[in-house]
Amino acid sequence: MPRTVAQVIVDALSELGVRQVFGVVGDALNPVTDAIRTTDGLEWVGCRHEEAAAFAASAQSQLTDTLGVCMGTVGPGSVHLLNGLYDAAKSHAPVLAIAGQVPLAELGSDYFQEVDNDALFNDVAVFRGTVTSPDQLPQMLETAVRHARGRKGVAVLTVPGDLGERELTADRPARFSLNAPVTRPDEAAVRRAAELLDRSERVTLLVGAGARAARQDVLTLADRLAAPMVLTLKAKAGFEGDGNPFQVGQTGLIGNPAAAAALQDADTLLLLGTDFPYRDWYPEGRTVIQVDTEATHIGRRVPVDVGLVGDTGATVRDLLGHLTVAPAGADGARDRSHLEKARERFGQWRTGQARLADPDHDKGVVGRIRSALDNRAHDIRPEALAAAVDRAAADDAVFTSDTGMATVWLSRFVEMRGERRLIGSYNLGSMANAMPQALGAQFLDRDRQVVAFCGDGGLSMLLGDLMTLKTYRLPVKLVVFDNRRLGMVKLEQEQAGLPEFGTVLDNPDFAAVAEAMGIPGIRVTDPADVESAVRRAFRTPGPVLLDVLTNPDEIAVPAKPTVEQGWGFALAKVKEVVRSHGEPGGD
Repeated sequence: MPRTVAQVIVDALSELGVRQVFGVVGDALNPVTDAIRTTDGLEWVGCRHEEAAAFAASAQSQLTDTLGVCMGTVGPGSVHLLNGLYDAAKSHAPVLAIAGQVPLAELGSDYFQEVDNDALFNDVAVFRGTVTSPDQLPQMLETAVRHARGRKGVAVLTVPGDLGERELTADRPARFSLNAPVTRPDEAAVRRAAELLDRSERVTLLVGAGARAARQDVLTLADRLAAPMVLTLKAKAGFEGDGNPFQVGQTGLIGNPAAAAALQDADTLLLLGTDFPYRDWYPEGRTVIQVDTEATHIGRRVPVDVGLVGDTGATVRDLLGHLTVAPAGADGARDRSHLEKARERFGQWRTGQARLADPDHDKGVVGRIRSALDNRAHDIRPEALAAAVDRAAADDAVFTSDTGMATVWLSRFVEMRGERRLIGSYNLGSMANAMPQALGAQFLDRDRQVVAFCGDGGLSMLLGDLMTLKTYRLPVKLVVFDNRRLGMVKLEQEQAGLPEFGTVLDNPDFAAVAEAMGIPGIRVTDPADVESAVRRAFRTPGPVLLDVLTNPDEIAVPAKPTVEQGWGFALAKVKEVVRSHGEPGGD
């Protein structure tokens, strides 16, 4: 029996193991959503905003390394997908977007809601195609999926509104055979890299998410080279916890002095599976070896002496086979003072951070002095909130975080131990991602704990999709860092010597908003209540929104604070005080 275009698409998604499709219904999508309605094992998730749908699909793809799927109907519905799809593209997440379109006969006529989807998604998608005949399927769909999975990106398939119900004249099943290749670098390049590593006295590893599947191989290499291991944010989940004796945390603006020093003190840097973009944080004049599956990533952030294009695990195993430096404890083993110095610095920094996260910190002498300068309202320290969540959360929890200060506090105070996972908009840097990504993650496993670190600015952008959590009874725990500010922008302004401007947010009581939507809300204003409130939120079945009023003037000191940043911050504070006393509306 001939199948319709819509049924071919939906049957293929089911065959691929897709379990949810996220989107907002609309006329051009009606045949497709109706086919989903009648297909066992495939669930339509009606979001309140298509951007949330795209973020949710991307989250599922990142957590499972399989295809995520979202849909947007004709015109504005497809436009709303764009930001979430950009995040998927920058995160190298295979996502298929089904986009509605005006009827075939109206294409190119500037019809009501007509948008040129192939042009709209040109920069974000590795594949774009508009179905103009039923018999183009299933081959066009196969091509879209192969592009998304093979190139780890976004594929957009546009379906005109009058095409979904039309039948194929020559129907056949879709076929999606695609095996991920394991690539190895050139043998001569591996030998050259091994020679450089053998001659080096102080090697530091910079490890990214691309090395996550090769954890044990990377640990073996770090031990052999006596090398401290600096982690990118995306490599926290996989390398941070479970007794890794080499890791020294992150570098960059969210990082710590120990990691920055480990890079600076090295004579050789070995980059494994990372495209860490911040050039200012790479030391100059070092020997650099880079391993990446993408040849185009080699040397684009820092000059590279040897580039090894290949799978991280396979490449590291090849390197280990060519190294002549002896294993730890054997004759000819490398001196471990570089590693020990970095780890000692890291331990000292963590001890200091733990003091900041102590709920009683502000009651001590140092804390009282500090509070008089930066927390006169005695708001809750965000460090204490993040540390409390770390203690309460399960060892297999999935964490998401909004771009900005929420990510800073998660980076510094939440350890990715056990089977914990972490995703966020860490390449695109979008606001509003944490809650919809948590939504997608929770659909994968309703029994697994999912925790969203939400900024108040990010949460309010897509606030409507709190209703999606409620509608589908998803037990996501939303932790809102409610500092009434666009906190990262405030910090950027002040470090540049500018007074805070345009960052103040006139927030509602988010806990009361959640209650009005049918979600339990907990509002915390007293530092003494943080621990009990966090534990109560985690014990409460179903979704919970924890609205915590945190200190808006909390400072996240960069790993390498500069004199210019210090003077800029001081100058900004003087300007803010002058404004507050001399201008209408000042405090």
